Amino acid sequence: MLPSRALRAAAVAAATSVAFVAATPLTTARPAPRVAPCLAGASAESWHSGSHRYVVGAALVAMAASALIVQNKGGGHGEIGYHLALKLAKEKGLKVTMIQDSACKQDKPPFDSYGDLTAAGVDVKLADLQNGGLSAAMQGVQPCEYVFDNQNICPKDVQSMVQPWNPKVYAYVSSGGMYLVPPTGPLIEGGPVKLDNKQLANENHARKLGMNWCAFRPQYIYGPKTNKRDYIDWFLDRITRDLPFPLPQDGSLFTTLTNSEDVAGMMASVVGKEAEATNEASGQIFNCAGDELLSHVDVVRVICEALGKDPRDVLAKIVFYDPAALKGLELPKEGKFPFRETNFGVAVKKAKEVLGWQPSHTFAGDIAAYYADYCRLGKDQGPVKRAWDEAVMSAAMSTA
Repeated sequence: MLPSRALRAAAVAAATSVAFVAATPLTTARPAPRVAPCLAGASAESWHSGSHRYVVGAALVAMAASALIVQNKGGGHGEIGYHLALKLAKEKGLKVTMIQDSACKQDKPPFDSYGDLTAAGVDVKLADLQNGGLSAAMQGVQPCEYVFDNQNICPKDVQSMVQPWNPKVYAYVSSGGMYLVPPTGPLIEGGPVKLDNKQLANENHARKLGMNWCAFRPQYIYGPKTNKRDYIDWFLDRITRDLPFPLPQDGSLFTTLTNSEDVAGMMASVVGKEAEATNEASGQIFNCAGDELLSHVDVVRVICEALGKDPRDVLAKIVFYDPAALKGLELPKEGKFPFRETNFGVAVKKAKEVLGWQPSHTFAGDIAAYYADYCRLGKDQGPVKRAWDEAVMSAAMSTA
């Protein structure tokens, strides 16, 4: 049955708008073209004209906008790709391919939940990124409108491979750790950075290639499916066991904590905001965190509330120390304080204004669930490695 004249005209117009020749010889293999999303729900029909076939419907569904995620083996990046893939597939309606570093521990979070991704239609491919496996994994991956590079093993290789696609957005997960510490105030995107930083070099490589690029600089990530628990667990380890512990200065130094779902939400918000996200190929940088600055004492108080402990009792056990007074001392490294011993929090005003992004999480709103998971994993049991704590508290009290 021939499709309606209007549907046929719309299909031809859509194909033309994406520079695809709709009339494809039956004997010639051509890559699957892209199509305007408005036709994605059309029924599967085709018509013939001479030696050419025109396809509407099923083929058009296959041509829906697509995204590639290149995903790290773990660390702070580990859970970002999991949440990002689900948001892109479920909320943005994209066809998602994930190239996952095969060095990941597949029996650990978030990788042990990748069945959620395949159930959502995400195509997950394993690749040994450390040993040149990217090229083989890229075979068969059709050009994607969106590329999310969430790893730091071979970003320049990814950039070079996808540049010919001319994606609408190449988004690189960089790092908020590159900033130099300002005297006061939160860190902003235009602030000074370490010029020898690896992530900065990757940002500059995307700029040099002339890509439609943006970079996200997250800081201190936690959240569901996390596989890097150091930041919050350091406090929980001590507070759950009623142990004394040290904090730098007077506890008022601030930081930002970042729920991985909010990181993924900020990154996914580039869909539909392509020009704003990339500033028409000159590139954009976005800090990536929650929108609240938390002092170290704030972190203690929030955790105490979740544990049903009186913050005054816990704060009475804290030993405050001057980091400058410890310079030159040989201190144990294991169990060291997990944050910078300075003010070190990023501002996210730019992402709110440019991308229209808003965080959906707060630390106070998340800590109960985080603590429940901490207990489920048995981390509230057993001894804590406290050699660093003891050395710092001893030094602090000897100089008091």
